This record gives sequence, structure tokens and C-alpha cells, in this order.
Amino acid sequence: MAGSSSSARDRPPTRTSFIPEIQSMMFALGDARRPLHETAALVEDIVHTQLINLLQQACEGAVLRGSRVISAEDILFLMRRDKKKVRRLLRYLQFRDYKSKVLKTIEDEEPLEWVVAGSNKRQRLAGDFLSWVDQTGEFLSLSDNQEVDDVKLERLERLERQTRGMDSAQYSEFCESRQLSFAKKASKFRDWLDCSSLEVKPNTVAMEILSYLAYETTAQLVDLSLLVKQDMTPKTDPFSHVVSASFIHYHSNIEVSKNTHPSVNPESPETTPPSTPGSSHSSKPSNGGLGLDSKTRQRKRKKSSAVSGVEPPSGAIQPCHIREAIRRYSYRHTSANRGNGMAFLAC
Repeated sequence: MAGSSSSARDRPPTRTSFIPEIQSMMFALGDARRPLHETAALVEDIVHTQLINLLQQACEGAVLRGSRVISAEDILFLMRRDKKKVRRLLRYLQFRDYKSKVLKTIEDEEPLEWVVAGSNKRQRLAGDFLSWVDQTGEFLSLSDNQEVDDVKLERLERLERQTRGMDSAQYSEFCESRQLSFAKKASKFRDWLDCSSLEVKPNTVAMEILSYLAYETTAQLVDLSLLVKQDMTPKTDPFSHVVSASFIHYHSNIEVSKNTHPSVNPESPETTPPSTPGSSHSSKPSNGGLGLDSKTRQRKRKKSSAVSGVEPPSGAIQPCHIREAIRRYSYRHTSANRGNGMAFLAC
């Protein structure tokens, strides 16, 4: 995907940056408490590129149908192939309608029972459009479908495990990070997408959907990268704890000789078996052979870890994890490519 692997130094200096916010979002989605700046910059580039491509296609659709603004219908049309993601969006719009009614009720000092009877502007717009494009009846039951979202459930379970070992300060920071979103900085988000340069501009509901898709893209990148990180973590050799029978027999004989013949030195040439190259029985490895002192082994281990791309002890998501996640996702969704090198992550 073009621009997905561009570094922070390739970013125009005048472009608005969401890197600090994305770092907090990544922490709230399962990354380390201090996500890496270069990883957040890469995530920002991917999210920005995907939303720009989405906006361009939505703009083309709005122009074709003679509209003066990009509306929710143009984005829903691009999302229509994935029913699960459409259902998530409908639930989000339902939540936005409910939140708007609650806030209006509080401002007007009306009874909360009136919230249920309020208008569902966003849901109605989405439902009318989906019923218009629905040829098979698959969209009719999406808004009423109460099926558990496996992706959301797995994400919540992961976050619950993450918070178990937090103290009060860490958990307070985690809760603040959970409240962050692109929608809470609407003007900055609009500047970030450079909406002023578009032939037709997105309306308010379309901007809410775009902010939702930006957050979902970030969440999906973290989900996939954590799986990649788990796969790239060095596994313990299953045979590392296996001890040969001859080794056990030899040391058993040494213990017996100690008890029966205390004068016999177990390290003497008479009792020590002949060493073989790389054998673990030799007591003093030679400096010129395969035996290395502990400091040399540590240096070599650190060097090999750096070459293989293993993550540092901090446990934070690395840029290599993000790139590998994108590569795997693109490989599995080649049929959904839309001319930009990979399928959209959030739609």
C-alpha cells in the first residue's frame, strides 16, 4: 500500500499530527504503557492514507449521484460488502443517537423517559439507504441483530487481562486513554484529512463515521500487530529441558563414588569422560574452541536479537509488527483490493 511504510520524516511538516493521541489509543487497545513514537507515526500514516483513499472514493460517489456533500450513504455504499462491519457501524450510529438525545434531555431538563421517544436521525438515514440497496434482504436484520461481536469481545477480554496488574495510577491513565477518540477533536480531525481541498465536503454525520472508522482502523492494526508480535516472539526449545540417559547415569555414578570412595576426585581425568566438540560435560571450555565465557555469550545473544528483529524488553509493538500485519492482511484480502495496494481495514 502506497505510503503505509513511510517514515515520520517523509510526512509534510505542515500536516496536523495525531501521534500523541494515537499513542494513548494504542495503550488503551493493548499496547505497552509507552508505545513507541515511530510505531505510532507508522500507524498514523496508514490510517491517514486509508481515510484519504476512502474520502476520494466517497467523493466520486457523491459527484455521480449529484450531491453537494459527502453523506453517510456514500460511505455505507463502500462498506456494503462486509456485513459485520456494517453492523458495527449501525450500532455506533445507534449509540450516537442515544447520546445526543441524553445530552439534549439534560440541557432542556426534561425527564429521561423521553429519551426513548426521541428521533433516531443517524439510524434512520442509514436504514433508509440500506433498505434501498438491499437486494437479498441481508441488511434488514442488521440493526436488530443482537449477536455477540467476537472481535469486540476478544478485545475486551484482552484489556481486562491487561488491567489486572495495574496500580491505581496506571489504571487512571488507562481509563483516560480509553476515552480518547478522533471524534473529540473534530476541527483537528477535519484539518488532518484536508477536507478543504475536496470537491465536495463531508457533512457532520459523514465526519462522525470517518472518525469512527479511523479509530477502528487503529484498533484493528493493534489487534493484528499483537498477533504478529506473539508469532515473532522466540519460542522455548521443546527439547531444551530433556536430559539424556547417559548424562543421568554418569552423574549418578559420580554421586555413588562420592559416597563410597570420598578420596576419589570426580573431576580427575580417571573419572571424567572424554569431551566431545560442543559437549556439555567438559568442565572448562577452551578459549579457542566452541566454549565461550558468559559475557561473550550475552554479547552474541544481544547482537542476534537485534538482527532478528526481536522486540526490546519493553514489550511495545514495533514498526516491523505493523508492517508484517499489513502484509498478512493484504495477502488474505487480495480479492478486496481497491486500487491502493490493499483492502480497507475498517470497511
